[in-house]
Amino acid sequence: MPRSVNSVASRARRKRMFKQAKGYFGARKNVTSVAKNAVEKALVYAYGGRKQKKRDYRALWIARINAAIRAEGMSYSVFMSKLKAGNIMLNRKTLADLAMNDGAAFKAIVAQVK
Repeated sequence: MPRSVNSVASRARRKRMFKQAKGYFGARKNVTSVAKNAVEKALVYAYGGRKQKKRDYRALWIARINAAIRAEGMSYSVFMSKLKAGNIMLNRKTLADLAMNDGAAFKAIVAQVK
């Protein structure tokens, strides 16, 4: 019985993997085993990076709110607890945007919680 290797499928697999490895340096872009490892590692980093991005943005928003609220003579933690107590439901992203782009609106919120 003749040997069956299914070259079409294996070539398609390699092409798909090399397409993902496009732009890599050296053997990582054109040697099957090396490129496969590089692509798998890159996918792991991409997954983790999507989680890290959320943490980074939250930290950025907190830093911006903190800087704006310190100028008003209050600390970040006190401000956030007063927001919760005052039942003002604004998330950190919105507060940071207001602090950066609309100082008057941010000051109005601060005046409301004081």
